[in-house]
Amino acid sequence: MLNRIVIMGRLTRDPELRRTQSGLPVTSFSMAVDRDFKSQSGERETDFIDVVAWRQTAEFVSKFFAKGRMAVVEGRLQMRDWTDRDGNKRRSAEVVAENVYFGESRREGDGGRQDGFSAPVGGYTPPVAGASSEFSEIEEEDGELPF
Repeated sequence: MLNRIVIMGRLTRDPELRRTQSGLPVTSFSMAVDRDFKSQSGERETDFIDVVAWRQTAEFVSKFFAKGRMAVVEGRLQMRDWTDRDGNKRRSAEVVAENVYFGESRREGDGGRQDGFSAPVGGYTPPVAGASSEFSEIEEEDGELPF
């Protein structure tokens, strides 16, 4: 069976990093994703999609993304059933992010977040088992690629 989803849009709010009781990092955010077609009235419609990220992906998103930033999210669609305060049964859909990438390149003088923190170019893909999860700069000595 296949459950894969890729969305590209802008964050509608700053990601909110929390930790579970066992200390597992989780962040949630919402994205505004434009539809590829226009409505009968000629307007382009937008879907607002809830996204949740766990572990290193959650930490990456909360550190480098902010409201208004373009992101590409790759993951799976998850349905959740719940009961509201009035006892009505509800169902909601959210994307569980496995990989998150920057959807636009940095503009001159734009570090990504309003706090001035500079974000790396690219995205976050979970590391291979046993590999270091730290980001590191590649030194440019003579402009040649290291391979």
